[in-house]
Amino acid sequence: MKLFHKIILAATFFMWLGTVASAQLRLRADNVEEVLGAMTVKEKATIVVGAGYKSMVAAVIGLDVPTPGAAGMTRGVSRLGIPQIVLSDGPAGVRIAPIRKGRENKGKTFYCTGFPVGTLLACSWNTELVENVGVGIGEEALAYGVDVMLSPGMNLHRNPLCGRNFEYFSEDPLLTGKMAAAYVRGVQSNGVGTSVKHFAANNQETNRFANDSRVDEETLRELYLKGFEIAIKESQPWTVMASYNKLNGVYAQADPFLLTDVLRGEWGFKGLVMTDWTGKRTTSDQIKAGDDLMEPGAKSQIRELVRKVKKGELEESTLDISARRVLELVVKTPTFNGTERSGAPDLEAHAAFSRSAAEEGMVLLKNDEGALPLAPGLRVALFGTASYSLLAGGTGSGHVNRPYIVDVEDGMIRSGYQVNTELSEIYHDYLKKNAPRKTIMRKLMGAPAAPEMTLHRSVVEKFEPLTDVAVYT
Repeated sequence: MKLFHKIILAATFFMWLGTVASAQLRLRADNVEEVLGAMTVKEKATIVVGAGYKSMVAAVIGLDVPTPGAAGMTRGVSRLGIPQIVLSDGPAGVRIAPIRKGRENKGKTFYCTGFPVGTLLACSWNTELVENVGVGIGEEALAYGVDVMLSPGMNLHRNPLCGRNFEYFSEDPLLTGKMAAAYVRGVQSNGVGTSVKHFAANNQETNRFANDSRVDEETLRELYLKGFEIAIKESQPWTVMASYNKLNGVYAQADPFLLTDVLRGEWGFKGLVMTDWTGKRTTSDQIKAGDDLMEPGAKSQIRELVRKVKKGELEESTLDISARRVLELVVKTPTFNGTERSGAPDLEAHAAFSRSAAEEGMVLLKNDEGALPLAPGLRVALFGTASYSLLAGGTGSGHVNRPYIVDVEDGMIRSGYQVNTELSEIYHDYLKKNAPRKTIMRKLMGAPAAPEMTLHRSVVEKFEPLTDVAVYT
């Protein structure tokens, strides 16, 4: 046999041996370094880039994913036993699709409990209560196939026009940090991860993808970072979500001062950092800064990382750091560990607890002339469209697909009050014509509040002598 043929044969043999060895190598909790060493550059790039919007739109277009309606997933590498894991919104409960297609899901539903929003929880000043809310959310996440909850939201209330204030706890960083830490401990007690967000100085929704928060370092540390610092040190969340905005001219998702120097260097954070659900930016800069997982992710980002490693514009050792953190996250998850998913959390018990938690957080600022509590059996006139079509929480990533909502009208009738039916009919007729249209995405992400109905003074005067009390929602 000629020498050339012998060399080719030997090379083929060793390639075959390598293939067999890698086929036998499977990810375990104790062999992350070995698996990382066996990965190609493309495979490393693959696992640090999310799987796109596939899981979120699955319920709409009928894609086969583990948990339809979840915000996102990671990508897996099957030859090394690296599975995809599921990431779900949101702070007030698990946001997934309540109905799944397929024969095996016939007659089943996947509704989740709408727990009190962050602001209401913080009004309780009760960390034990908030931790128990986290336990309930974690139980539902575990039952329905979720590995990481993209919560809690813990930015500060700095602008009353911020559309996501309902998701956040407070204007005070100490209260925010304590509430967030309790929430994280509760969720993670179920073996499900959390992602504290949005890191950092993300305190408005206007121009949220490009807004530049200009903050001096003293203010940054005493206000905007303090709550995150408390949550990191007291609860060690599995992940942190980097925010959309710039901070002093640098995108938070590509800010080494924020993600590496402060978060990991000063605070000792051991987990993974992911991006908020943003479009493609300079992925390699995000990796260099300490952002480990690009969400929702696009294949073009994988190609970018591979190309830049080959050109020497990104050190493979830098990519290794993020890939390692992804693997370290994966091995902790219920999906990786084969945890049983019941698909049947105790929604009845959670509903009762949710109500009691909400009651503890309610604050009565004034009670002029002892207006409350209302005496049983009173005649009540309900004004305002929200009395009949209640926005019971927020929309978007803060939405929860609940099994039911009790409107103010329903609640007062059940409680024995005599609700004025003539006035109710006026509002119901209006809502039939003016309620927000329920599109497919609104069914998943929540519909906005119904527009208010204008009432002439004569209508109000008509019902005044017929009722004991008026309630405006």
